[in-house]
Amino acid sequence: MALLTKDGLERVIQLLVNEGLVDAAAVAQVQAEVAQTRQPLIATLSSKKLVTNEMIAHATAVVMGVPYVDLKNVQMDQNVLALLPYDVAMRSMVVPLGESNGQLVVAMLDVGNIQSVDYLSTFTGRPVRAVMASSDGIQAVLKQYKGDFSSVKQAVKSTNEEIAARQSSSNVKTITQDSPISKALTSILEFAVKSKASDIHIEPLEDGLVIRCRIDGVLRKVMELPKAIEPALVSRIKILSNLKIDEHRIPQDGQFAVLVGDKEVDLRIAISPVVWGEQVVIRLLDKSGTSMDVENMGMTGHALRAVLAGISRPNGMILTSGPTGSGKSTTLYALIKKIKSEKINIVTLEDPVEYKMDGVNQIQVNVDAGLTFASGLRSILRQDPDVVMVGEIRDSETANLAVQASLTGHLVFSTLHTNSAAGILPRLLDMGIEPFLLASTLNTVIGQRLVRRVSRKRTTHPSNEMQTNEINQLIGHLLPQSPDEVINVSDDLGYPGLPVVSQAGYNLVEGVDDQESPGGYSGRAGLYEAITVDEDIQKLIVAHATSAEVMRVAKEKGTVTMRQDGMLKALTGITTLDEVNRVASDLA
Repeated sequence: MALLTKDGLERVIQLLVNEGLVDAAAVAQVQAEVAQTRQPLIATLSSKKLVTNEMIAHATAVVMGVPYVDLKNVQMDQNVLALLPYDVAMRSMVVPLGESNGQLVVAMLDVGNIQSVDYLSTFTGRPVRAVMASSDGIQAVLKQYKGDFSSVKQAVKSTNEEIAARQSSSNVKTITQDSPISKALTSILEFAVKSKASDIHIEPLEDGLVIRCRIDGVLRKVMELPKAIEPALVSRIKILSNLKIDEHRIPQDGQFAVLVGDKEVDLRIAISPVVWGEQVVIRLLDKSGTSMDVENMGMTGHALRAVLAGISRPNGMILTSGPTGSGKSTTLYALIKKIKSEKINIVTLEDPVEYKMDGVNQIQVNVDAGLTFASGLRSILRQDPDVVMVGEIRDSETANLAVQASLTGHLVFSTLHTNSAAGILPRLLDMGIEPFLLASTLNTVIGQRLVRRVSRKRTTHPSNEMQTNEINQLIGHLLPQSPDEVINVSDDLGYPGLPVVSQAGYNLVEGVDDQESPGGYSGRAGLYEAITVDEDIQKLIVAHATSAEVMRVAKEKGTVTMRQDGMLKALTGITTLDEVNRVASDLA
């Protein structure tokens, strides 16, 4: 808040009273109290929730005769935020609002601070006009900063200057910790973390370098840089990852961790030689931003009941399947969190260890040292485990060891790469597992995919004829047939607010495309199908039944397929039909 004289403070309080925003008797009581405690009046009024920061800032602006702006619910354009670097904005508690008549318009706490205004004017090289905003409003805008790429532009400029210097001199400059390249890499990483990206792709072209980020499962181009910056940027990443900077012929893998704000983010680095240079893919593992609750991840209804029943058994296997990046490992972590207890010993074998969990003994695979999934699993079984998690079953040896572990009284979790839950069964049989062993050890098999969630800002529209027919064909038999059935059917399936089956159409949601939710989506949810391996499914396994036959019997027993799960989630406003068809169009 702007600094006020005692007279100015009294005028602010009187204005709030006159406008009926605060009770005069309450103010008098607080004034008597602060006379004894010597505490600031405004802070005391605020702590007692008699006034808000926004009310005080607005009243102060009126008293001082300066413009005021409420920024708490304003969505800022990233191009506007780029007018003032994040570090300057945060340090001075000032945010840019735009340009007007050659002036930079900013919102700040203390518009009467001439030194701050002069500093901003000198820094930006243009006149500055200040308006007042509350601390809450300014903080709300600061949180919207996603990328300040001024350091990247400086790195490009410095690289061009360095190339010119090298052409005229034999001296070679060294990339230091404070070099422009280091700051450019930091800016790219900060943008990715704030955008909740899962991967960064640095891709060389014939005459440039493209930076793309995978956000909510979809790659988006962030920027394109000159070709000259590529060697320095890739070398910097190699140095941080302890990789060989002079090796350009073979792929290299590494890792390092960074601190972005108050978040510690682990980075997995994969560098591969391509036609025009070296491609770098950085996987970001944000340990603070992932929900480890199966319910919050989107598992519900039959799938949730089947999984909870499977993990409650003392032994057997729970396997989850899906394509790369479908959240299989996260599901296993969530299930382990469900059963974690000081009464049991949980040991995991992972490549790599993605999220560190207290109370769980996690082992990292190290092929170079001879620690593979198979050899590690043999070692784990000598450590008196109750629960074993194997990151992935990749070969026959690991599959056989996992089956033997479940036969000897252990609860085993693992993942496979198959298209559906039922596809796990023929895949394991193909690995050489005896059908009678598989039938007696499997508890639950899970199939999953990830869809983007519709953002909070949304619109509703009726389904067209094609969409209506598609919904009725796939899930019409699951939907309530009359209004009287809505509550019971919705509760039983686990999808609150299901509509009654209709031939006329359904209300579908669509997100609003803006800076905070590109494409109208924000975050992701899982689509799940879970099959409980009961006596009937066991008979099918022993008889070498196909995955289609297994799924047919499972559906008769109540299993909701991934595509049906997606349709139900589209009807309840979690995602869209287009998104479901994007990730699950190959499924029945």
